[in-house]
Amino acid sequence: MNNLKVFRVKGGQATEIPGASVGVERELQTLIEANMEAMLGIRFLATEYRTGRHRGRIDSLGLDESGTPVIVEYKRSRDQNVVTQALSYLSWLHDHHHEFESLVREKYGARAAEEIDWSNPRIVCIAGSFTHHDTVAVEMIGRRINLVGYRVFDHVLTLQLVASVAGATPPSRGKASTPRPSAPTSAKSVQKYLDESPRGLQNLYADLDEVLLSYGDVQREAQLHYIAYRRIKNVATVRV
Repeated sequence: MNNLKVFRVKGGQATEIPGASVGVERELQTLIEANMEAMLGIRFLATEYRTGRHRGRIDSLGLDESGTPVIVEYKRSRDQNVVTQALSYLSWLHDHHHEFESLVREKYGARAAEEIDWSNPRIVCIAGSFTHHDTVAVEMIGRRINLVGYRVFDHVLTLQLVASVAGATPPSRGKASTPRPSAPTSAKSVQKYLDESPRGLQNLYADLDEVLLSYGDVQREAQLHYIAYRRIKNVATVRV
């Protein structure tokens, strides 16, 4: 993110605007929470949410465009613990489905709570910068994690997707992950539907995939129920 250059052009002359971090971490958090859907495609749920025995407070909780629970953590500059901290809160989320659903129901209604996709919750870490080791670590962890870098240029805030890992559907953990009686015991994946679809539909999807990925900064994330094409926000969501 530090290689991003911003210039003010006036009268044919370009003057560089130096980038900076926010003064305090809370300033960044407050700004993004107030504009979370516009900036990240995430509906805001709660701030500084206490996790009880997990001994912490989640910076922000949200729900993304596909109904997936999201944990957002912020660091003003660079902090190697931001990913580890977020992962510990993911453990809380796996054990507290009902508590999260209550938050969604209270803020967005019963239908939104019923449509939550628990197959692969997301972590979004926002910081002034990340190290090479951070980007390698998220690849190895195997969870759905986005690293987003930010810089402030005068009154302009820039966000850049530094790393994005689609993650794998986590194994069941205790009662919280037990399927509801009305739910199928094993969900059929979007890839399975695609593999079994008519050749014409497969060809149509291949053409769409090629067009979407022709934009160099768009990444494909295959989830259980859908295939997401995203920058920081979803560009497209494909279901079969």
